Amino acid sequence: MAPPLFLLAPPRSYTSVINAMIGQHPQTFGLPELNLFNVEHLKDLWRRKPTDNVTQPKRRNGLLRAVAEIYGGEQTAATVHMANHWAAARQERSSGEVYRELADKLDPLIIVEKSPLYSLSLRYLQRILETFPDARFIHLLRHPVAQCKSVMKLNDGIFALWVNALEFRGDRAIIEPQIAWYNINITIMNFLDMVPERNKMRLQGEKLMEQPVRYLRQICQWLEIRDDDAAIDEMMHPERSPFACFGPINALYGNDPNFLRGPSFRQHKPKPPPLEGPLPWRDDGGQLYPEVAELARSFGYC
Repeated sequence: MAPPLFLLAPPRSYTSVINAMIGQHPQTFGLPELNLFNVEHLKDLWRRKPTDNVTQPKRRNGLLRAVAEIYGGEQTAATVHMANHWAAARQERSSGEVYRELADKLDPLIIVEKSPLYSLSLRYLQRILETFPDARFIHLLRHPVAQCKSVMKLNDGIFALWVNALEFRGDRAIIEPQIAWYNINITIMNFLDMVPERNKMRLQGEKLMEQPVRYLRQICQWLEIRDDDAAIDEMMHPERSPFACFGPINALYGNDPNFLRGPSFRQHKPKPPPLEGPLPWRDDGGQLYPEVAELARSFGYC
């Protein structure tokens, strides 16, 4: 079986578009967000906990769309209904067993996936390595100010609130997304210490946005797959992915809604803001914490 590739990053770090781009290579298969390694057993993806929010059912949309496409050849209300039966028949299996079945079905194509929730927990990431000891990983980076600004625009910063990225001022708490940026990247780094050097890569997302051909070719060479012009051209069209759109009514999502609304790649040169200075989401002149700025500099930002 071809070892799968996982993109690890905080949310809003170009993961959706880059996952779809790599997944359009003729020798790969880009999946939506499966969220399988968030749980021990498949049935747990259907269990509701008191701490779950109203978006919990959306976390299953990616898996249902993937099964509908892989086993049914299309994504319709009927094939998603079939996918629910497929999942019910495997509800007692571990998430790793279910993932390996999908990988076997797609072999020899390389699976490419990014589920941002994986990077919230070292245990989630360890499940990947236990299932696929030879898996490859790209640690995808984005400048902390730009990433945090994007997170705060998404449903008024609900993700940062959900992961308890809060700063306390006396008896008042404010949402501070840089806490999540730092914690998630540290979790990824701690996990990647367990991964052989040959199986991991670190990449600034901004660089791929500016010079896609150069960095897509580097990724292909690292994966030991074709890097000719025809293959790269396919990767430049993430909108051709069967998952680069909203799904049927019973599985609408499976990815960032902003990406689903506009999945085409738009080459551009991002202009990362400085690491010093007042932050745009704060009204008190607050700046990046020293440890956040230090980590960003270690990633090559300034």
